[in-house]
Amino acid sequence: MRTLIVIPIIHTEQDMGSLLEQVKQEYVTRYGHEKWAEHLKSIDEVWSGIRRMVAALELPYASVRLYQDGLPLCGKEADIVKEVAARGGQNHQLLVELMQQGARLMGTEDPDLLLQEYQFHQGALGGGEQGHENQREDQSRKLLSGRDRFIAGRINATLSAGEIGLLFLGLAHSVEPLLDADILVRHLLPSLRERQAKAE
Repeated sequence: MRTLIVIPIIHTEQDMGSLLEQVKQEYVTRYGHEKWAEHLKSIDEVWSGIRRMVAALELPYASVRLYQDGLPLCGKEADIVKEVAARGGQNHQLLVELMQQGARLMGTEDPDLLLQEYQFHQGALGGGEQGHENQREDQSRKLLSGRDRFIAGRINATLSAGEIGLLFLGLAHSVEPLLDADILVRHLLPSLRERQAKAE
């Protein structure tokens, strides 16, 4: 039996760098600095809760593999995680803590697809051509679908019998249907998953 625990994540400024800076500017323009500060505080609270819930699982970390949304398969995964953690990224700080307890970090995403999606969102935030919303939505869905297939493939290929995977994954993803049948999927926040399923 292989077990995968899916942990829903919210990306922070430290995780997304300049891309989120553009989103922040748009948000502040619409809602003001005070609302942005409230938004950041709520994200901090979510991560504090996730950290407590993961600790409460009391996992056998020598048998745990860590899969992270946005972390490319590149041979420098630990360096990337430590760099983002040093900038204050709570998601990545938690990964570092889990690695220190013996969990193994896995390259999770196709670097080419990540680059394509980053460039796509940079173009969308920059304005781009008007009147092509349907094409952009279709392209965005295709990129996300490709990423999901790659993530599922990595988990299927690297999570061994008796091991537990922790998958830190944004809510827009749909990896679960692509996993091998012998992988038991659990959700750290099952009520959040149920709400997402109803929305779909």
